[in-house]
Amino acid sequence: MAMETMDADLRRTVLIVALLNLAYFGVEFAVALSIGSVSLFADSVDFLEDTSVNLLIFFALVWTARKRARVGMLLAGVLLLPALALIWSLWGKFTNPVPPEPIALSLTGLGALAVNLSCAFILARFRRHSGSLTRAAFLSARNDAVANVCIIGAGLVTAYLWNSVWPDVVVGLAIAAMNIDAAREVWEAAHEEHAIARA
Repeated sequence: MAMETMDADLRRTVLIVALLNLAYFGVEFAVALSIGSVSLFADSVDFLEDTSVNLLIFFALVWTARKRARVGMLLAGVLLLPALALIWSLWGKFTNPVPPEPIALSLTGLGALAVNLSCAFILARFRRHSGSLTRAAFLSARNDAVANVCIIGAGLVTAYLWNSVWPDVVVGLAIAAMNIDAAREVWEAAHEEHAIARA
């Protein structure tokens, strides 16, 4: 496939992924507020972050290699946003330690899993194209799918084993940790691309 055709296909793909993420952000954020879930709140912010990442990729693909590398470094910082949002939501949970409604938590996590698996699947063929930019999008979708499985598990544990805020809080912390690791990987790839572009 010619590079121009691949870039055009990738731009179309990341735009679709951005719109899917934006739509489910609204769903998950509303449910998170309704049931008081730390993990859903962190994951909903993550959907908004994924929207930003894919929109940045959409515009950056027509830029030079050096500008793309700089955008990749910026995306590494964007990947940290859910971790910062989690700190804010954790404070609220500790001041009002009521567990979230477990069935709504699991069902919303299941919907998020369907969206993220769809996004990861359609991005998979591009994950090695355009370096850190596409890597950021693929890592986000992959990590989010893992996080969604954990959210579903937290809901089931809360419903049937341990009616506590802790399953939700632990999953929220795990989501933050995955985003920090993804940010590190994207930063390293972008830094390497920037060095090559300057050479």
